[in-house]
Amino acid sequence: MPLSLTEGTVRFDQFELDLRTRQLTKNGAKIRLSQQPIQVLLLLLEVPGEIVTREEFRRRLWASDVFVDFDHGLNKSIQKLRDTLGDSAGSPRYIETIPRIGYRFMALPNEARGSLELPSETGISVPPTAPALPPGGRIAGNRLARWILLAASVAGCALGFFALALYRSRHRPPEVRFMQLTEFTDSAVAPALSPDGHMVAFIRGNNTFLSSDEIYVKMLPNGEARRVTDDHRPKYGLAFSPDGAEIAYTVLEGPRFSTYAVSALGGEPHLWMQNAAGLVWLDRDHLLFSEIRSGEAIHLGVVTATVTRAGSREIYFPAHERGMAHYSYASPDRHWALVVEMNENGDWAPCRLVDLEGQASPRPIGPVGACTSAGWSPNGRWMYFTVTVDGQSHIWRQYFPDGEPEQITFGPTEEDGMAVEPQAPALITSVGVHESALWMHDGNIERPLSSEGEVVGGLSHPVFSPDASVLYYLLRQGQNSGAELRRTVVESGKSEVVLPGISMIAFDLSPDGKQVAYTTAAAGGTTQLWLAPVGGSNPPQKLDVTGAQSPHFGVGGQVLFQHTEGNKNYLEQVDADGTHRSKVVPFPILEFQSVSPGRRWVIAFVPATPERKIFAVTAIPLAGGVTRRISATYCFPRWSTDGKFLFVPVEESSRTSPGRSLAIPLGRGEDLPVLPADGIAPFAESNVVRGAISVSREELVPAKDPEHYAWVNTTVHRNLYRISLP
Repeated sequence: MPLSLTEGTVRFDQFELDLRTRQLTKNGAKIRLSQQPIQVLLLLLEVPGEIVTREEFRRRLWASDVFVDFDHGLNKSIQKLRDTLGDSAGSPRYIETIPRIGYRFMALPNEARGSLELPSETGISVPPTAPALPPGGRIAGNRLARWILLAASVAGCALGFFALALYRSRHRPPEVRFMQLTEFTDSAVAPALSPDGHMVAFIRGNNTFLSSDEIYVKMLPNGEARRVTDDHRPKYGLAFSPDGAEIAYTVLEGPRFSTYAVSALGGEPHLWMQNAAGLVWLDRDHLLFSEIRSGEAIHLGVVTATVTRAGSREIYFPAHERGMAHYSYASPDRHWALVVEMNENGDWAPCRLVDLEGQASPRPIGPVGACTSAGWSPNGRWMYFTVTVDGQSHIWRQYFPDGEPEQITFGPTEEDGMAVEPQAPALITSVGVHESALWMHDGNIERPLSSEGEVVGGLSHPVFSPDASVLYYLLRQGQNSGAELRRTVVESGKSEVVLPGISMIAFDLSPDGKQVAYTTAAAGGTTQLWLAPVGGSNPPQKLDVTGAQSPHFGVGGQVLFQHTEGNKNYLEQVDADGTHRSKVVPFPILEFQSVSPGRRWVIAFVPATPERKIFAVTAIPLAGGVTRRISATYCFPRWSTDGKFLFVPVEESSRTSPGRSLAIPLGRGEDLPVLPADGIAPFAESNVVRGAISVSREELVPAKDPEHYAWVNTTVHRNLYRISLP
C-alpha cells in the first residue's frame, strides 16, 4: 500500500500544501482549488519525478470510473492545477504530460513535514478489480518513503519501516469493495431492498429527501430499471412490504405526511396511511413509523402500531417542537431502532439509538455529524450510518452497542442512503459527486457566474447587493474546509473573498450593502453572532449572542435572529452594539426565513394556533399589525431587491424540471395584495393573485424583477453500488 502524508506541509518553490486541511497557498496567500484537483496533486506529490499512469489515477481517485467521465475529469483537474500553478503543457515546470500514459511531477519538493499513515489507497475505497500493486510490482509509497527518508541511516530506515508496519497493522481502515448496479448519466438515490434481496427500489433523481422524481425498480444484479410511479409528488422513505409485492413511500401533502403504496410491477399508487412517514414493517402485522402528534405543527416522532393502526404506542419524540424524526431502522431482533432526525433548526442531526421496549433512554449514536440514513448488519452486531462530517458524506460503522464510530468509505466521491442486504455482509448505496455553480438569468439569456468550489446555498441563501450589481454567497473550496463569504460582480464575473479566513454558517447583507451580519461555529456545538464591515476597514465585532440562527438586518441596524428557548424557537433582535436584546413577537416560530428589503415584513414558518389549525409560511409586520398567510405548505419565499415582488415557490424542482415560482407584485410601501385565505397552494397558477407572474424556477435569488435572478446550479451524478462490508 502507498504511504501518504496526512499532517504537516509539503513545499515546492513558492507553493505550500497543508496536508491536513488540503489548503494550497502561494507565498502564504490562500489559493482557491476544489477537492478533485487537490487529490490529483497529492497523488503526483507521492512520487515526484516519476510517472503516475492514467490507470493509477483512475484506480486511486475515481473508484473504477464510477458515474462520471474519468478522462474528462482528470483532464479538467490537470488543467486546473496548471492554471493555478502558472504552468503550461507546452513548457511544463511542474506537471509534465507523458502522452497516452500519464503525468509526472517535475519539481522536487523542498520540504515535507508531517506524520505518516498507511491507509487503504490513501483512504479512497478501491473497487474489486483494482490490483494490489501498481504496474511493475512496486509499491508506489516506497518511492515517497525514499524521498522523505533520503538522509536517514540504514538502521533508521529499518526502524521507521518497522514502526510503519506496526501502525498499519493496528490502524488500517476496513477494506470495502464496490460493484456498480446502475449506469445512469443522471442520478439514482434512496435505495430500498426487497425482503429476499433480489430487487432494489430507488428514486431516479438528485434528492434523497422530498424528491419530486419517480420511483424505479430493478432486479439484481443485471435487470433493467423500470419506472413504477408517475405522480411528481415530493417523496422519500421507500420500503418494501413483507411479501415484496408493494413499495410504501412517504409523500408530503400540504402540511402533512402520508404513506402511499404502489405495486412493485407499477400502476396507480394508493393512499395507505395518513399522518405516517418513514414507514417500515416490523413483521407482517406490526409497523414502525413517524407521526405528528395531534394539535402539533410538525413535531414528528416514532410510534409503533398494527397495520390497522390499532395498539399505537409512542416510541420516541425529539425534545424540541421543531424536531422531526423522519426515519427509523429496527434492529434484526426488533429490540432497538436507529432514528434519523432533524433538529430544532431543521438540520440533520446525529443518529439516535432508541430502545423499542422503552427500558433505556434514547442516546446519540454514530459519529458527530449530519446522519441521513442508517442500517443494521443481519446479525445485529454492527450499526451502519451515512453521515456528513466536515462537508463530506460517507459510510461509517459502529459495533453495537458501545463501540467507537469508524469510517469505512473515503475519497472525493460521496455516499448517501443505504439498504443493507438481508443475508450477505453488503449494502447498496448511492455513490457519486456533485458540483455547484452560480448562474444568472438576464431576460432571455442564462450564463454562469464565476465560482470555484461548492456554493453552499443550503446553509445561507445567496443575496444581491441593494442595486443587484453584486452577488454575495458562501463558498466551500475543498474537503474539510469551511464556507467563506464571497462576492461576484454580475457584469464582469470578477470574484473575491469578502472576509478572508472566516468560516461562516449563515450571513446577511445590510440594506446599504456596507455591513455583514453572520454566525460562526462556537464551542459546544452552538453559534456566535458577529458584525463586520464589508470593506474590512475595521475588525469584526463579536456580539454577546450565542446560539443565534439565520441572522438578518432589521430596522435601524438591529440584527434579527432565531433563538431556541426550551423546546421552542423565537424571533429575537439585538442592537448593533449587542445591547437591548428582546423578542420581536411574543409567540414562537418554527423557522425564521427572511426580511423584506424595506424592513416592513418578516417571513417565518409558524406553528398552528387555535384560529389556524395548521402551520403556515407567514408574513409578520415588524411595526405591529395583522399577520398574512403566504403559503399553504412549507416553502421559502424570497424578495426582489427593490421590494416590489415576492417570489413564492409553487412547484418543486426535479430531475427533469427546474420547478416554478409565482412573482407576486407588491404595492406601495411593500403592501401585500389580496392572497387566498389559506395561502398560495402548491401548483397554483398565476391567476391566483392579481398581476402575478409565473417564473420557471423554484429555487432562485431574485434581483430587481422577474426577468433577472440568480440560482445555484447543482449537477449531480450518482449511481447505485453494492458495497461489501468488512
